[in-house]
Amino acid sequence: MTIKQISVFIENTPGSLQAMTGVLADHNIDMRALSLAETEDFGIARIIVDDVFTASTVLKDAGYIHNLTNVVGVSIPDTPGGLNKVLSVFTAEKINVDYMYAFMGGKETAHAYMIFRVNDPIAAAAALNSRGIKLVRQDEMTNL
Repeated sequence: MTIKQISVFIENTPGSLQAMTGVLADHNIDMRALSLAETEDFGIARIIVDDVFTASTVLKDAGYIHNLTNVVGVSIPDTPGGLNKVLSVFTAEKINVDYMYAFMGGKETAHAYMIFRVNDPIAAAAALNSRGIKLVRQDEMTNL
C-alpha cells in the first residue's frame, strides 16, 4: 500500500514556489504534505495531494517538469518511541530510508504522519502492515 508523491522541479528564485502552489490552488488541489529541497539553481518540491491525476495534469499543462514516486505514508502514535518503532521495522527488514518528512492531520490528533521514501516501498508497506503499524492510503488523503 503506497501513495503517490509528486516531485516538481522549480527554479530557485523568489516567487517560483508561490507560482507552482498558485497553479494547484487555482484548480482546487489540496496539498496534504510538502517538502522542499534546494540546490543553487533549482528546487524540488515533493508534495502529497488529494487528487494526484488532476494535480499532475495541471502541473504539466502549466509547464512544470515533475514525476510521480511511490512513497509510504505511516500514521505514528504521538508518543515517545513512535518513530523509532517504525524505523526498527525498516532496519529489521533491511529497508533503507532515502528521505522522510512529516505532515499534520487535522482530524486525528493522537498521531503524527510521516512520508517515507524507501528503496522498496512495497516491502516496507508489507512489513509495517504485518506488525500492526497503520499505513495511510491514497484515498485517505482527502480526509486527513
